[in-house]
Amino acid sequence: MPVGTQGTLKGLTPEQIENQKCNLILANTYHLGMRPGIETLKKAGGLHKFMSWKNALLTDSGGFQMVSLVKLSEVTEEGVRFVSPYDEREIMLSPEKSTEIQNTIHADIMMQLDDVVSSTISGPRVEEAMHRTIRWLDRCRSAHKNAATQNIFPIVQGGLDAKLRTQCALELLKRDVAGYAIGGLSGGESKEEFWPMVDISTNLLPKGKPRYLMGVGFAVDLVVCSALGCDMFDCVFPTRTARFGSALVLGGQLHLKGTEFRNDFRPIEEDCPCSTCRHYTRAYLHRIVKQETVACHLMRLMKSIRDNIKAGTFVDFVKGFMGIYFPGGDYPAWAVQALSSVGISLD
Repeated sequence: MPVGTQGTLKGLTPEQIENQKCNLILANTYHLGMRPGIETLKKAGGLHKFMSWKNALLTDSGGFQMVSLVKLSEVTEEGVRFVSPYDEREIMLSPEKSTEIQNTIHADIMMQLDDVVSSTISGPRVEEAMHRTIRWLDRCRSAHKNAATQNIFPIVQGGLDAKLRTQCALELLKRDVAGYAIGGLSGGESKEEFWPMVDISTNLLPKGKPRYLMGVGFAVDLVVCSALGCDMFDCVFPTRTARFGSALVLGGQLHLKGTEFRNDFRPIEEDCPCSTCRHYTRAYLHRIVKQETVACHLMRLMKSIRDNIKAGTFVDFVKGFMGIYFPGGDYPAWAVQALSSVGISLD
């Protein structure tokens, strides 16, 4: 999913996003609740109508702001008390309030409010957050007004503690939900710590329901975690990278501001069918750096992953992708270990 925190991707219209075959985007409950505000969204009839978006929406609960705005927030059993970075107004984001805002937004997928802690800490606070996340899930579900048209996804927490992650996942399985998220990762921990937590979670969660790995968007991570059983991802990396003038390609990145592209009249990728590659050269993009348009290459990667899974050729795809991405065969050890755990050998 591309991340449109406040209901938009910077520099792109909803029509342009739709033309990139994007069926689902992410918006943030906390930021939308502040601006444009819940009353405006009510009058508009929800975020779909407000932004003229025909496809699906997923809303983050606002829980991530516990980490990103840690200096402005306080966590209690009631919820998260924030000082708004917009106007310094104080707001209590409780499970009930988060659910109310998401009901007003009319998101197709709503994330429960979870107690988010940094992935780099350990100790009692991690266990406290895991148990509170489960309690808050039940409060979110009780407050949910549109169960027939909006789905709440619970979030597996537990930091880097395998026992806590297992305990949380098993507890969430007792609730009848449409899908699950894996949270609290990709926040500064090493890849060697990261992938086993993903593996533990996907092995416990049902294969017949979506498994959403939150905050992951690097190309190698997407391929490896798809192999581990994840179905959905979100990250600001693709669009943020594009805004700074880099295009994501199969072998890594092209930093289009570099002088070597001044007279390079090839497309970004020769065989790519996207609008940018069909109509513009590297030389042209070097001059004007149409940042947002080049972000679609990560969507191409995700389409390739889906198509190869459907065709039964995913293992060959992974091997080919890793060979192109690491032409010298210097694969990251964590990726080799993770892929080996699901029977994919890069030898």
